[in-house]
Amino acid sequence: MQRRPHAEEWPLFAPRRLVCRSCGLSRSWAGRGIGVWAGTRGPAEDPYFRARLWLQRETRHGWLWAYDLRHLDLIRRHVDAGLRERAGRDANGPRHSLVARLPAWIKSAKHRDEVLRTVDRIRASVLTPG
Repeated sequence: MQRRPHAEEWPLFAPRRLVCRSCGLSRSWAGRGIGVWAGTRGPAEDPYFRARLWLQRETRHGWLWAYDLRHLDLIRRHVDAGLRERAGRDANGPRHSLVARLPAWIKSAKHRDEVLRTVDRIRASVLTPG
């Protein structure tokens, strides 16, 4: 029998709650696994509730998405940086960082302007009333 992971051991499996402030929809999640969406070929979904993410937009190269405004700002800072230094290759090295896992087209200097415009459009859609 496989034991269920405890939230203290694996925060990834802690119970979750989704509440929509607009329509009042409310859902709870206390499942055993999540479906991590990896890619930029189509619209991204939340791994717990399979709900489409609000912070996303399609570009010529793929979908750019973020879970929240902090995630979006992290992407913007990384893409806008003039010099991107890499972390050392220890156990928590670059292969485990969020920005290391961004698609190559987002990190590419030749797509910088388009990515930054897209990030700004996503941010404006959240901060604009209506």
